[in-house]
Amino acid sequence: MKKSLLYLFILLTFGLILVGCQDKEADSETKESVDMNEEGLPIVDEKVTLNFVSPKAPLAPDYNEMEIVQQLEEDTNVHIEWDNIPGEGYQEKKNLMLASGDLPDAFYDAQFTDHDIVTYGQNGTLIPLEDLIKEHAPNLQKVLEKRPGIKSMITAPDGHIYTLPRAEEMGLVRTPNFASINKTWLDNLGLEMPTTLEEYHDVLVAFKNEDPNGNGKQDEIPLSFMYEFWTGNFSNFFSNFGVPDQPDDHRYVEDGKVKYAPAQEGWKEAISYFHGWVEEGLIDEESFTQDSKAYFAKGKTEDETLGSYIWWETEEVVGPERADDYAILPVLENLDGEKFIGPSNLSEYGRAAFAITKANPHPEVTMRWVDQLYEPYMSAQVSWGPIGTIYEKDENGMLVNKELPEDVAMGELRQKVAPGGPIVVLEEDFGTVVDMEPRAKQRLKDIQDYYEPYLGEEKYPQIFFSPEELEQINQIEVNIKEFVKQKKAQWLLNGGIEEEWDEYKATLEQMGLPKLMEIYQNGLERFNENKK
Repeated sequence: MKKSLLYLFILLTFGLILVGCQDKEADSETKESVDMNEEGLPIVDEKVTLNFVSPKAPLAPDYNEMEIVQQLEEDTNVHIEWDNIPGEGYQEKKNLMLASGDLPDAFYDAQFTDHDIVTYGQNGTLIPLEDLIKEHAPNLQKVLEKRPGIKSMITAPDGHIYTLPRAEEMGLVRTPNFASINKTWLDNLGLEMPTTLEEYHDVLVAFKNEDPNGNGKQDEIPLSFMYEFWTGNFSNFFSNFGVPDQPDDHRYVEDGKVKYAPAQEGWKEAISYFHGWVEEGLIDEESFTQDSKAYFAKGKTEDETLGSYIWWETEEVVGPERADDYAILPVLENLDGEKFIGPSNLSEYGRAAFAITKANPHPEVTMRWVDQLYEPYMSAQVSWGPIGTIYEKDENGMLVNKELPEDVAMGELRQKVAPGGPIVVLEEDFGTVVDMEPRAKQRLKDIQDYYEPYLGEEKYPQIFFSPEELEQINQIEVNIKEFVKQKKAQWLLNGGIEEEWDEYKATLEQMGLPKLMEIYQNGLERFNENKK
């Protein structure tokens, strides 16, 4: 009996060793041998195919139909099989892939949360990239040497780099929401540009009731927006009540203290006030459900029907042919006669533009391929569009914008010809490598003219939290954000915030809001201390 047990133990041990060896062999087989050129192009002499997953903009084709992607394949001899997922469904599908292990070779424009990066970096789903960058990414390495802050931003708390950066140092994200108003309708009705919140209200009432488009129908939409979208949202108007709300995180900083807008009395007052606008029919109720395609269509109806709207810029919603009918609504005085806009927490830096997974058989080739995108001239084209379509070179070799046909909106064209994703265009590249596109110059000027004098200085920075903090944030914040999003829409549409406010605040406490704010406060204090 003892001998039998001994034999069984030996067989089991040998079996485990054999399985372990087979696993190691399987792991090694995922990295296929390929002859790669260490410098210059093409990257490989014999074509290599890689599988990338990427979200795409609503108007974008399959990326292999884009001229810039075709040029990259011709230059590098690397073919990309793209799984382009519409932006609205990308996060869900990305999460399923990561959880199931059904992985692409890389995620392009990955849009990972910090929790994704830490979790899937530490469990081996995403591979560390710092050595690959040093050995195979000279363009990116130059960027990280020029901007140590970018390297710090993409370095996880465990010291590894799992994702690559995106940066456009343009100064355009301080306020992502421009409110536009139909100045032709103002002239038709003999009205002045509103300067206060109440004057704006009265103008919207006139737009609704006095037939400013002159077609004899009550088809005017006084105000439309996109609820809780990153741009085109309604958050700037909450600043009129002293609470600079933001759709993504709802955090703002006041005198060094992190506050949660949806827990403030001013937020309650704003919801109650703007519910009155909904009841009066001044706010388009489809604002709470529409996507960008439906939203843009409202600016391009046969008869002009859009009185006021919110977006990154005027032209993209209403089209070039109607852009002159609209003007930027100035920052409005609040009920106390003050003007204030909370600065956006959006950053010109992103740390999740590209990630290589453990399924990738050619990580070195992949790093060399993506490094082509960090060459300054290529970064500009990948971000905005290719030479010949968007740019031409001037006598100094700088990329300058070609004149577009009158019926072409740059924002829409950019979606069709530029994949975006892992690029870096530094402040010093503008005016030397690439001329800032006209609409960006105009947007920067508009920010300076209309918004900058009233923009608050304190904002919540990008902070890479520890795995333990991220775990707590993920457990608490997801549920709170969904709860707040639903209650906000419910109260704006149906009212009732005054009666439910105390119960709502108690629920936020029970869901862990005090702990969440403590984590964010500690992170802000660490961040400020590290800057010294």
